[in-house]
Amino acid sequence: MTDQIKFGTDGWRGRIAENYTFANVRRCAQGFAQYLLDNGHADEWIVVGYDKRFHSENFAAAVAEVLTGNGLRVYLTDGPTPTPAISYSVVAKGAAGAVNITASHNPPTDNGFKVRDEHGGAIAPDGLKEIEARIPDDQTGVRRMSREEAERQGRLVVFDPTPDYTRQLHSLVDMQPIKDAGLKILVDPMWGNGAGWLPRLLQGGSTEVIEIHNVRNPIFPEMKRPEPIPPNVDAGLAKTVEAGADVLIIFDGDADRVGVGDEHGHFIDQLRVYALLGYYLLEVRGQRGPIVKTISTTKMLNKLAELYDVPVYETGVGFKYIAPKMLEVDAMIGGEESGGYAFHGHVPERDGILAGLYMLDMMVKLGKKPDELLQELFSKVGAHYYDRIDTRFTGDRAAREALIRQANPATIGGLKVTGLSTLDGYQFYLEDGGWLLIRFSGTEPLIRVYTETTHQDKVQAILQDGLRIAGL
Repeated sequence: MTDQIKFGTDGWRGRIAENYTFANVRRCAQGFAQYLLDNGHADEWIVVGYDKRFHSENFAAAVAEVLTGNGLRVYLTDGPTPTPAISYSVVAKGAAGAVNITASHNPPTDNGFKVRDEHGGAIAPDGLKEIEARIPDDQTGVRRMSREEAERQGRLVVFDPTPDYTRQLHSLVDMQPIKDAGLKILVDPMWGNGAGWLPRLLQGGSTEVIEIHNVRNPIFPEMKRPEPIPPNVDAGLAKTVEAGADVLIIFDGDADRVGVGDEHGHFIDQLRVYALLGYYLLEVRGQRGPIVKTISTTKMLNKLAELYDVPVYETGVGFKYIAPKMLEVDAMIGGEESGGYAFHGHVPERDGILAGLYMLDMMVKLGKKPDELLQELFSKVGAHYYDRIDTRFTGDRAAREALIRQANPATIGGLKVTGLSTLDGYQFYLEDGGWLLIRFSGTEPLIRVYTETTHQDKVQAILQDGLRIAGL
C-alpha cells in the first residue's frame, strides 16, 4: 500500500526507513516539480539544501535528480546548510524556490522535506495543498535524471551558500562592536547546521565564543531532540554557569530557531525573546513597521506596539501564515511561539543566526546582560509568564472540540474570561490581558494548552483549567 503523504506547516516529515524513504522523498520532489511547472517555472533554478541528519545529503541528491528530470535546474549546497542560508540563497540566486531536507527540531528518528517559494519564505497553505495534490501515488509517476548527467548538462550545480549569506548578515549587523565587547558567549548548535557560524563571524576581537555540541551526531546526545527549549537546553545552561559565560545562544538542528539562556544559567522563554527582539528593533535601532505574530505568542508585543505606535497582525500558528502576512504588510518582524523570528530587509523566513546576533548587539548597545535586558523590558510592559502542556488524547476530536466550544467558562485560573477567539484553536482572553489557548496538533493526537499571564502564581492553575475544559 502506498504511503499517503500529508504536508504540514512547512512540508512533510516522517520516520526514517518507515515512511521517510527514498521512494517517498522522490514522490514529494515530483509533486513540487509539477507544481513549479504548472506555475510557469520550467527551466528555472531551484535551491536544494540539507541538514546533518542521517542520510540527509543523499536524500537531497535524490531530490535534485527528480527536479532536473522534470526540466528544472538545481543549485545543490556543498554541505549541511542553515535553513536561513538556504532561503537567502533563493533570493541571491534568483531561484524559483527551494527544497530543504531537514526535520528541524524533530527527534533523531525523523527527517523532512521543506519547500520554499521565490521569496525564500514558507509557501502559503493553499500552495501546500496544490503540491500535495500533485504527488504521484507511486514511483511510476516520478521522472529522474542521474546526477552525473544533470551535472554534465549544467542543470545541476554544486555551490557554496556561505559567501552570499555572510555578506547579508554583515549588511544587517555591525559585527565589530560585538567582537570588541569582551563578552564570553556560549553557543549550543545542538549538533546541527548552526555550528561554526558565530565563531567565524565574531572572531578577531576580545569577545570569546565557545561552542558545545558542534559536530555531526545524528542521535543528538544530551537532549531528546534538537529543539531549543527545556529539557534539551539543560546541558547548555549548566555549561553557561560552569564557563562563567555572559549569555547562551542556542540554535535548533537547522538553525532557523533560537533559544537564549541568561548570565545566571536560566532559560529565557521564547515569548520573552520575541518581546526583547521587538523592543530591540523599536528602541535600539529605531525601526518602525508592522509586527506579525501568531496567536500563541506574547501580548508584550501588543503593548510595545501601543507604546511605539505600530500595528500588530495576528495569524494562525505556523510560518505558512506568518511569511505571507509579512510580505503583504511589509512587516518589521514576524515570529511564533516556537522560537522562530524573521526580520525586515531579509527573507520572510525564521533565522536563528540573525536573531542570535541581534540579541548580542542589543547586549552591547545597551551595555546589559540578558537578565538585565529583561528587567528593562518589564519596566515598559510589565512582567509576563508563559508555559505550555502537550497531552495525548483518545477518542473523537470533533466531540472534544464541541466540549471546548460549549464550556463557556466565566473564569479560568481565577481570572475573568473577557472574550474568545477561534482563529486557530480556542483562545480565551483573560482580564489581566493574558490568555489561554487550546489547540489540536495537525499531525498527531495531541492537545496543546498554552498560557501567558501577568500573574506568575496563576500559570499552573490556568493550564489545569485548560485541561479540564478540553476534557483531560
